[in-house]
Amino acid sequence: MPEATETRLPEADRMRIRTESRITVAGSVSVVWAYMCDVGRWPEWAPTVLECRVRGGGVLQPGAWVEQRAKDLGWNHRRREQVTSVDPIRSMAFAGTMGTSVARWGMEFEQADDGHTNAMMWVEVDLANIMRVIPGRALQGQIQRVSNIEMAAIKAAVESDVQAGAGLQ
Repeated sequence: MPEATETRLPEADRMRIRTESRITVAGSVSVVWAYMCDVGRWPEWAPTVLECRVRGGGVLQPGAWVEQRAKDLGWNHRRREQVTSVDPIRSMAFAGTMGTSVARWGMEFEQADDGHTNAMMWVEVDLANIMRVIPGRALQGQIQRVSNIEMAAIKAAVESDVQAGAGLQ
């Protein structure tokens, strides 16, 4: 199960929540990276994502838009996130919205000595408008639970691919 860590923010940022979820994947960084860059496979690990693509069929690069068909709280809708940074095989980050609030999330990868990958997913939400009435701890806990589920699903998918011989590099 992914390891959760809590980050304390300065007083001025108390309307911002942040979560981090870490897990070790039995696969090289290049294999984990390739899996995460294949946005068409995001529905395998992201429970609210039904379909996903990079606008125009491009690749993940700063400024690109990731478009999704999603289902939240029983409601099907479209959403999009802008790719804000890509450091090949090391990290990727995105910006979009969560409800009425600005949100950012990203993944960071580090090769472990044993050929495994240490992966970390972080999520930041700047609570705004109606979302300020939601208790921050409750929302943070929900985001943390979803991130832990997503990280476990990423681990399972990559390790399944590696065992099947797909993606071995």
